[in-house]
Amino acid sequence: MEVGKEKIKLSPRDFFLHLAAMGALYVSVVSILILLFEYIDVIFPDALEFRGDNFSGSIRFSIASLIIIFPLYIFLTRLINKDLRVNPEKRGLGVRKWLLYITLFIAGATLVGDLIAIINTFLGGELTTRFLLKAFSIFVIIGSVFGYYFYDLRGRWEGSAKLSKTVGWIASLLLVATIVGGFFIIGTPESQRLAKFDQEKIRNLETIQIQIVNYWQEKEILPKELSALEDPLIGFIVPTDPETDEVYGYRTTGSLSFELCATFNLDSKKYPIVKPVPLREFGLDSVNWEHEAGEHCFPRTIDPDRFPPLPVKR
Repeated sequence: MEVGKEKIKLSPRDFFLHLAAMGALYVSVVSILILLFEYIDVIFPDALEFRGDNFSGSIRFSIASLIIIFPLYIFLTRLINKDLRVNPEKRGLGVRKWLLYITLFIAGATLVGDLIAIINTFLGGELTTRFLLKAFSIFVIIGSVFGYYFYDLRGRWEGSAKLSKTVGWIASLLLVATIVGGFFIIGTPESQRLAKFDQEKIRNLETIQIQIVNYWQEKEILPKELSALEDPLIGFIVPTDPETDEVYGYRTTGSLSFELCATFNLDSKKYPIVKPVPLREFGLDSVNWEHEAGEHCFPRTIDPDRFPPLPVKR
């Protein structure tokens, strides 16, 4: 310590305040990048990439993290800046400098890596819209963090409370817009719940459909009603509508054809990204589960060549 200068003491409050602020920053940055990447994947889907319900889970978690962590980060940052304006000597705290320089190093390395990835992908002839948008997202988010803390080291924000608050409001408004955009993709919590009910109904219909085919293979006749499929020996019970507990609609339309019906909440073509369409191949005609809102019936026809009757056991 130099003569004439007072030694700066690091209090537990200062240590945990700076550590918590940086932790909240890292969680917020990762969450918003995941959110933006998922948006890009939804808007610009890759035909070679199969995604089912994975989208909604990561988007929901990222939104939940940002709703809690980002306001905490803004609050802690304002506390720190307010404290620095009252006690400017705390700008020299070791923990503060270490955390700022580590953040700048990580941000700078990420930006350099992002530029290298862009050039490498371009030279390989695989530069796609999805990749460019993701690279741009990284550049903007990480670049903003780098710029903010670069000026923070120079004491810009402690010296200008109004500018600091303006930056915080701009970042908050952009974040709110990003979060709101997620509800247009995954739907509202209510539509998510309705979608899950519809998903479960489709799974039940798939199970019933398999049992009907097995029944025909064993008896060479379609069941007259769904209750005929129940077998206490194997423990199969015909599932019912999880929302209303009503029996699913069923009727035969021929010796090899039948219909399965259910009442759905949403139009599958207008669904959020949680599509309740497993789309498995059973070898039946027109095996798909697209449906409109309301009651919808799925016609099915058994192909005896693909599902021949089982040999009679003697």
